[in-house]
Amino acid sequence: MARHDYAFPFRIDASSGQAAQATYEAHVDQMIRQVLLTAPGERADLPEFGCGLRRALFAPHSDALDATTQILVRQSLDRWLGGEIEVRKVTVAPLDETGDAAVLQVEVDYVLIDTLQPAQTRVTVA
Repeated sequence: MARHDYAFPFRIDASSGQAAQATYEAHVDQMIRQVLLTAPGERADLPEFGCGLRRALFAPHSDALDATTQILVRQSLDRWLGGEIEVRKVTVAPLDETGDAAVLQVEVDYVLIDTLQPAQTRVTVA
């Protein structure tokens, strides 16, 4: 049986009049984006939630920033989504690949724990 969860951002489906749903794979992708793009302190009810990926955007792009971002992303995903995914690899695109110092691109390779399917999410912050 296919698993479905609420879509993020939460919205009402126009055809059914009920909460919009997403497939399990799409829901996990949405949760990853939510963790990575939420800054700690942004949520009043859960102030520690998030990764704060946007903060890294204003730092000088370097190998040190890429390594720090990889660690930050992995730790955040392990903490907040450890029961949903197993992070296999986090890759930060180098400056010569993005072509713009004002662009940070992170790719997360993971395995969905419930289905054991490999998946990938790419987040670009500009």
